[in-house]
Amino acid sequence: MPNRLTIVMYHYVRPLEASRYPRLKALELEHFRGQLDYIQRHYRVVSMEQVIAASRDARDALPAHPLLLTFDDGYRDHHDHVLPLLTQRGLQGSFFPPACAVLERRVLDVNKIHFILASVEDPGVLVDFIFSAMDEARVHYGLEPNHVYFSGLSSDSRYDDPPTTFVKRALQRELPEDFRQQLTERLFSQYVTSDEKAFAEELYMSEGQLRHLLEAGMFIGSHGDQHYWLNSLSPAHQIEEVERGLRFLEVLGACRDDWVMCYPYGGYDDSLLSILRARGCALGLTTEVALADLTANDPLILPRIDTNDLPTDVEAPPPMDFGGQGREPLFDAVSRETS
Repeated sequence: MPNRLTIVMYHYVRPLEASRYPRLKALELEHFRGQLDYIQRHYRVVSMEQVIAASRDARDALPAHPLLLTFDDGYRDHHDHVLPLLTQRGLQGSFFPPACAVLERRVLDVNKIHFILASVEDPGVLVDFIFSAMDEARVHYGLEPNHVYFSGLSSDSRYDDPPTTFVKRALQRELPEDFRQQLTERLFSQYVTSDEKAFAEELYMSEGQLRHLLEAGMFIGSHGDQHYWLNSLSPAHQIEEVERGLRFLEVLGACRDDWVMCYPYGGYDDSLLSILRARGCALGLTTEVALADLTANDPLILPRIDTNDLPTDVEAPPPMDFGGQGREPLFDAVSRETS
């Protein structure tokens, strides 16, 4: 019997409707409570230590219907809202903060894009802004016509409409790096705030809050330093990112012997996997949408499902593979792009 494991990926978890950014793509706190109720009814939540042990030795088998809770990006949501619920229920969560957001109080570009989109009712306004900037910079950067970018970047998203999908993909990765960073800075300053440090203080956990998670029995792993697409970096730059992430774990007092890597945006390649193996990385978490199989998957390439793949109502039917009744999550093998 395969050692199958459901790994759930979370990002923002907050009282969304009452917040300053009710359009943010986040999990409403009450829905998170309901999802935990559902999970505890149908699954057995396991710790990261249990998963590491099971990945190394089949004799350390996981219980039936095991599930691992993972939380990306080090948001203050995780300390203020998630931690109390997990400790009340005796559950462990695994948290993956990027070092620069905590140590330097820098807002990650991916988060700037999220809050820009949450601050604008019509994403078409942002598309027009990007198109206008592309028109001005076309010769300098050798850009293709606007419609080529839009048609190529606006489709096949699990969660977003075409204009939103285009904005995310154009500003996260597809446009030249310095150009997209300039656009993101201008939009963030215009629609969100010009005080990045103060915003970062509100958005991300502090070192003290992360240590509080450790003291409460939570697991903290690496999300790198700068939250790059790691598969876009040279091997030397990959090493730098990995080493900085490990130094950050040491600063926090987190475990370095059995450490876990969570890939920003899910990006990895063979070079990165070799670097991680050489440094004793126990597990690697992707954004590929599937259930993990500890007897078949490379332990450094474990898939996860998104919170949206699980019900938020305790009365929802169990997954189909729990006995042939109920429903099965829609795992369509499309990676999430906003982790």
